[in-house]
Amino acid sequence: MAEQEESRIDTDRVAALCADLIRFDTTNRGEGDANGEREAAEYVAAELEKAGLVPTMLESAPRRANVVARMTGTDPSLPALLVQGHLDVVPANPAEWTFPPFSGEIRDGYVHGRGATDMKDFVAMALGVLHRWAEQGRAPRRDIVFAFVADEETTGTYGAHWLVDNHADLFAGCAASISESGAYTTHATAADGRPVRIYSIGTAERGTAHVLLTATGRAGHGSRRNDDNAVVRLARALVRIADHKWPVTLSPTVERCIVRTGAALGVPVDLSSDDAVDATVAAFGAASKLVENTIRNSTTPTMLDAGLKVNIIPGTARAQVDIRVLPGTEAQLLDELDRLLGPSINRTFVANQPAVQAPLDTEWFDAMAGALVAEDPEAVVVPYCLGGGTDAKAFSRLGMACYGFNPLWIPPEFDYRSAAHGIDERVPVAALAFGTNVLDRFLSTC
Repeated sequence: MAEQEESRIDTDRVAALCADLIRFDTTNRGEGDANGEREAAEYVAAELEKAGLVPTMLESAPRRANVVARMTGTDPSLPALLVQGHLDVVPANPAEWTFPPFSGEIRDGYVHGRGATDMKDFVAMALGVLHRWAEQGRAPRRDIVFAFVADEETTGTYGAHWLVDNHADLFAGCAASISESGAYTTHATAADGRPVRIYSIGTAERGTAHVLLTATGRAGHGSRRNDDNAVVRLARALVRIADHKWPVTLSPTVERCIVRTGAALGVPVDLSSDDAVDATVAAFGAASKLVENTIRNSTTPTMLDAGLKVNIIPGTARAQVDIRVLPGTEAQLLDELDRLLGPSINRTFVANQPAVQAPLDTEWFDAMAGALVAEDPEAVVVPYCLGGGTDAKAFSRLGMACYGFNPLWIPPEFDYRSAAHGIDERVPVAALAFGTNVLDRFLSTC
């Protein structure tokens, strides 16, 4: 009974930490427009101090605050590990929400609010582990650096990238890092009808390239024929891009994920052609979401800008394209993109962060998988490539192997993938309890 009461108190504490963090409105609107990161960072720093650590607060610009602290391990010969999370969140329109997005309501088994799954849940679990260690007089085997940063939801300019560029010494000796977007439950059904729980550890990310396209032509009156119309030229190029089906390219992570998922589900895996890969992935059912967006590169037109008045043909038209590129394929993608655009469209990078690929067969991955299986003996653990990007793109520049490891047990009825950045974002309290125990096991033994 005493052990159950201690576990309940621990769970309540982590849920309360998550709720407290949500109550800081850390909305990041981009273009340097953010608020609340300083107050959230001060709260985290105070919690780190309660756990016996000595945090360092670093502002990259006024109120754009980052907190870093190092915990000394018992074996100084081991390489250090970075545990990193971001404090900012995307905007939320209160009129669309059931609960106010920054209320941090704990109700019906969930913590509600913007950032609940992206990624104040992870920050709360990490702090919960540190409080548990402090109370029990425990320490990790290796040094662990904890970094809670600003600005991940845009470019990381005020957060992770700024820290890497200006304070790399804080991460000395870190060989690997863990952070968001991995190790949560995907519920699937095997070919024989068995329920299967898959946990996907992030070992790769597609690169992120935001490209500005500019078409030029002859300006003129909208009532007159004009065969040199910049808007038309750009529109045709965008249709070619949107209609193009990029070929299947299987990175090491994605291929391993497909093979392991197929084995777990009893689905035959055929990787002999693009059509065969598509059919294999489709046969995974709910588990297809693990790989359907990362078997190919993608080029998605997202922004358009042309003209001043409806009766004026502009001389210039612009568009932006969101490009996501798999490891090792950027040169081929850009060559094909230029062919699709044609010679009359100018292409420039607005942002360009390369893909990330961590080693698969490592003690880090094995320790993460072991911690998951210890808490869920029926867990099937697979590597996973993120379709988007995280601050791993910054910390990998320091030579770290970066993994997505934000462990959560997700009930079958909860659509976790739609929660992050979605309306009525929330995280199950039971998921926080599970994740705290998994993190504890991993960080204690790795």
